[in-house]
Amino acid sequence: MKIPLNEFEHFISETILKRGLSYFKNGAVDEFLEISNGEFEAMVWGTELYTVYLKVVDDTIVEHRCDCPYDWGPVCKHVAAVIFYLKQDELGLNQEKLLPDGKPKKKKRRKSVTQQVKEILDKVSHEDLKKFIQEQCKRDKQFRNLFLSGFAHLNEEQTKAFYQQQIRSLVNSLAGRHGFIDWHHMKLLKKGLEPVIDASIKQFKNKNYKNAIAVCTALIEEMEEVINACDDSDGYMGFILEHAFTILRDIAGRKIPEEIRKKLFDYCITSFKKDMFKGWDWHISLLELAFELAAHEDEADTIISCLDTMDGKYERDIARAFQLEVISKFKDAEEVRKFMNDHIENPSIRKAAIKKAMADENFEEAIRLCKDGIEYNKKESPGLIKTWYDWLLKIAQAQNDREKIIEYARFLFIDNFSAEQDYYQILKQEVEQNAWNDFLEGMIKDISAKGNWRDKDLLRQIYIREKWWDRLLLFLKEHPSLLNIEIDEKYLAKRYPQELVELYAANLVNYLNRNTGRKHYQTVCRYLRRMKKLGGSEKVNELIEYFKETYPKRRALMEELRGV
Repeated sequence: MKIPLNEFEHFISETILKRGLSYFKNGAVDEFLEISNGEFEAMVWGTELYTVYLKVVDDTIVEHRCDCPYDWGPVCKHVAAVIFYLKQDELGLNQEKLLPDGKPKKKKRRKSVTQQVKEILDKVSHEDLKKFIQEQCKRDKQFRNLFLSGFAHLNEEQTKAFYQQQIRSLVNSLAGRHGFIDWHHMKLLKKGLEPVIDASIKQFKNKNYKNAIAVCTALIEEMEEVINACDDSDGYMGFILEHAFTILRDIAGRKIPEEIRKKLFDYCITSFKKDMFKGWDWHISLLELAFELAAHEDEADTIISCLDTMDGKYERDIARAFQLEVISKFKDAEEVRKFMNDHIENPSIRKAAIKKAMADENFEEAIRLCKDGIEYNKKESPGLIKTWYDWLLKIAQAQNDREKIIEYARFLFIDNFSAEQDYYQILKQEVEQNAWNDFLEGMIKDISAKGNWRDKDLLRQIYIREKWWDRLLLFLKEHPSLLNIEIDEKYLAKRYPQELVELYAANLVNYLNRNTGRKHYQTVCRYLRRMKKLGGSEKVNELIEYFKETYPKRRALMEELRGV
């Protein structure tokens, strides 16, 4: 969330602002540093000592982080405290020291950490710097690992075992007595692994593919151990693994020495056979990487034999679709055709067969495959029926069969939950203009007869697309809610502002009758402001007086109403 510094109080909840201000006034913000231009870091004392990071661009906080466990909102009280620290001069929160003449003493701007480091590096000799680094590498294990990882791309001798040792050392230092890494320590794991991830990027960019593979495979293997023994609520394990696989795929797409290609291919096959990541999507990612590396039919057969071992309906369907891709690249057309026929019940393979039939302009075969799919999936996978009808529509479009286009588009508009095309627009293009209104009224009648929540939304879509604002207003009155009124306000505000004000008013009375708490009171006030913009100031004042008389003991409500 971006936070403009000049109006940060509008982007942070009142509770967090109050707590942050209290922390600031009590001196909880410590070691506030500008680490580079527009980047700030501070330590904030709370239950523990937390690190807060802010990045400011054009007077807007574009990035903010705190390593506290707070996850109830986008901004914690520690970040708020640092914002108050940053803005203390403008807000008049600082205790100014006065000169003898009574004028405030001007503060001397501190140099940023980046500036201080640069000045020292400009002055220190090469030999002194080398001695300092060597000494720190002896004393500080964390510094040593950071140094070795950061400059590993300059050392041709760094092995996979080197990176694994670094990662294991970090993991062991963060795991609890039962070997589990909790959510709080996952942030430290993320920070600790950054040098290793940076090393993989540098090795790849420098075309040290052997070393890049060493880093990535070390990450893959060590994270496979960690992923089931950590609280990965933020999905960081997925990020690391996707990063490693992405670099390996990029390497596979380059012209690399045969020795490296063969070694990486064998690694993928061996890891798959060891059931690495079994039950996760990365299990098949190993074979997908092997497919990128495969150079001849024997290697394709190895991949196919691995895919044959995948069980479970979901995994089997994915494996069969992948097998078709492998066979299509390495086998002849007859073998591809036979495989498709043998596994046509697989939705992905059926789609591929339909596409091929359409490419060959064999429309009869394409229609047969769609209708067989409808019949086959009718009981066990009814959701797929819409997919086959969408293909029937595409076939009708390819044949320019207007009658069938209208039939399928009408069915799909009324019954499809996830539209692949704009069926409404297709109908409008195909139905004769002089017959459109009658056609539309018939469709409205059929939709109204069904009466579930999605069908109501379809009616709403029709009224909006036809610009039938009177019917949309009537529909809104029949299905009023604060959210619905807000959504339709942009269509109705110019024509029916007073009606919208009355709808808001009635719903706000009901809303406050059912809900308590500052969050709900803020919602009420937000809608009161919308009513004012619609020209309903008089009604807003009436409501405020009514709420004050009806709920005099709701102090938080009274506070929020004063801001309207």
